[in-house]
Amino acid sequence: MSEGGGWSTIESDEGVFTSLIENLGVKDVQFEELISLDADTIRSLSPVYGVIFLFKWIRDHPPSTSTSTQQPPAGTPDPTPPPTLFFANQTIQNACGTQAILSVIFNHDTPSPSTSELPKIDIGPELRAFKDFTTGFPPDLLGEALSNSEPIRTAHNAFARSSPFVDETQRPQQDEEGGDVYHFIAYTPVAGRLYELDGLQPHPIVHGDCTPEDFPEKVIEVIQQRIARYPEGETRFNLMAVCRDLRVRAREFGDAEALENEERKRRAWAWENTLRKSNFVGFIGEVMKGVAGMKEQEGKFDEWVEGAKKETQRKLLRK
Repeated sequence: MSEGGGWSTIESDEGVFTSLIENLGVKDVQFEELISLDADTIRSLSPVYGVIFLFKWIRDHPPSTSTSTQQPPAGTPDPTPPPTLFFANQTIQNACGTQAILSVIFNHDTPSPSTSELPKIDIGPELRAFKDFTTGFPPDLLGEALSNSEPIRTAHNAFARSSPFVDETQRPQQDEEGGDVYHFIAYTPVAGRLYELDGLQPHPIVHGDCTPEDFPEKVIEVIQQRIARYPEGETRFNLMAVCRDLRVRAREFGDAEALENEERKRRAWAWENTLRKSNFVGFIGEVMKGVAGMKEQEGKFDEWVEGAKKETQRKLLRK
């Protein structure tokens, strides 16, 4: 992961990712967090275009370039993938979440001649223009183009947590040296094969033959192999399915209850995303000034401060 500015850290969240691609113009696609690691859960969301996997990076060597020396636990690098496969090297900090998302979306935006394949994704005019412009680019140049895309970067940064104290476009040096670093990768079936698309690898990774029908079992097996590399008890993983908008399916089946549940979920996502973008420091400061002023008027300010100090000391002693 090379140095670079301009891309903020975003949260691994189904509402964030869904709103991000909708802001870019993608139609009828959403993300669903997978609580259980089993094929039936993925299959229940069909059609599923792929999954996004978040995990803690294990350093063999410091991750400093787009072609890291760390090798995946299984699979075979494919230096000559199908010409239609979208695969970009990651060339800038903090972009791996959006890059993993686009690695799924861009690989399912054209119709397939096979009736067993997944339905086409409408990626909208903004992303269509980007993909048309970059068609034929090698992975490194494609990664540079993605990192320098102002519309994609703006949509990504719209979901950065608001903070008056932290510049999210600059990763602290200690994160690179000793802190935990997390990384997103994508798994998706393309041209009859299961591909692992990791921008820190020089090539896409093939995990054998795979149809959309086989995908749930195949991808769970691969992810379980990856998780098995970690110490027992490690739970800091996140898995999200990229599926068709569940409201579309509810309308097709005339399921009013499911449709209302999905609409309620969208309203909750909108509210949470609004909170993510808000900076409450000023509000909290005004509240504290108001409380302090009230205590002064009552002549209890010093008593209030001393009580707070004693309570803090009690909490520290309990720890």
